Amino acid sequence: MSDDYFKVNRKSQIFYWGFGEMARGAGYAAVAVLGVALTIWVIYGIGLLLPAESRETPAPMGAIEMPVLTDLA
Repeated sequence: MSDDYFKVNRKSQIFYWGFGEMARGAGYAAVAVLGVALTIWVIYGIGLLLPAESRETPAPMGAIEMPVLTDLA
């Protein structure tokens, strides 16, 4: 039986190594994106558990802003 089936040339080895590295990087990116999406989903779920009154209050950033004074002379 010939072993030519299992021989791979150098160009194919480099191609499969590069493809494997890109696939691993894509896997890492998918885990990162899913992790961010899961975090946002958990924060949204916690927000749904809050009472309705907390959603009707004004934003706290309004207290930080300085009122604009205009002179109508």
